[in-house]
Amino acid sequence: MDMESLMANAKDLQMKISAAQDALAQQHVKGIACNGSVVIDMTGKYDIVSVDVQPSALGQGAESLAKMVFDAYKDAKQKADALIDKTMSAITGELAE
Repeated sequence: MDMESLMANAKDLQMKISAAQDALAQQHVKGIACNGSVVIDMTGKYDIVSVDVQPSALGQGAESLAKMVFDAYKDAKQKADALIDKTMSAITGELAE
């Protein structure tokens, strides 16, 4: 492969990655804890859009509420990780072809 085609391939890959990152910023996942008592809406770039806490969760004490928020965050992050892996695998899979 000559240098010119290598540079063209690198530029194409960079454009695909940038487009994928833009798409991930528009996609949302929801992290859920305690049967929906706490729900975190997060983008595919880990930006938290909202945190929804049901009134019933407030009466369970600060420590319990903090754990629910943390659990919802972990769930959202795992889902975002899976979304990122799927999106980026589609791009890197093209490299193998």
